Amino acid sequence: MVHCPECEHEISEESDVEFKDLDAKIEGLFRSSKRFYVVACNNCGVAIGSGVAGGGG
Repeated sequence: MVHCPECEHEISEESDVEFKDLDAKIEGLFRSSKRFYVVACNNCGVAIGSGVAGGGG
């Protein structure tokens, strides 16, 4: 099983984490929309991951 590195809460379902949308920007040569997000533990709120999701623009 996967555990939160801060509180050791077991993360076994999608509902155990929260995806927080940080910002959306339209940038670059092809004017693509980018969404920045953080994945946080629902038990203690610590950020346990982050990423960028691209989209058409």
